[in-house]
Amino acid sequence: MDRRLESRRFNTLLPGLFAGLAVALAAVGVFGVGSQAVARRTKEIGIRMALGATPASVLAMVVKETLLLAAIGVSIGLGGIAATSRLLARFLYGVRPAEPVIVAGVAMALIAVVAGSGLFPARRAMHVDPMIALRED
Repeated sequence: MDRRLESRRFNTLLPGLFAGLAVALAAVGVFGVGSQAVARRTKEIGIRMALGATPASVLAMVVKETLLLAAIGVSIGLGGIAATSRLLARFLYGVRPAEPVIVAGVAMALIAVVAGSGLFPARRAMHVDPMIALRED
């Protein structure tokens, strides 16, 4: 039985590994984009801090923007699932093409990855010194 299922296991393992790699690359990409966005907005964040914004409000602002982008990405992904689920149905065994529990779980996992990778640039934005930020060109 093991020999008969060996090729199916490999055909299942390989897409799983690629999916894990895709999630890791997405996390690195979101982290890079978030860091770049915070770096480009250093002067704006410094002005906000000089005018009385608390570090918590700056953190909330950056995280909110990151989560908004994550929600847009998940929405596009859900549209892609709806468009391709019939095509992928022949590769799935014992699972409906758009299983709601699986789709919701993957969407929540991706939002968690994006939120986690956006948290580090947001924490860095919290600690921007207004005087240094305003002096930068």
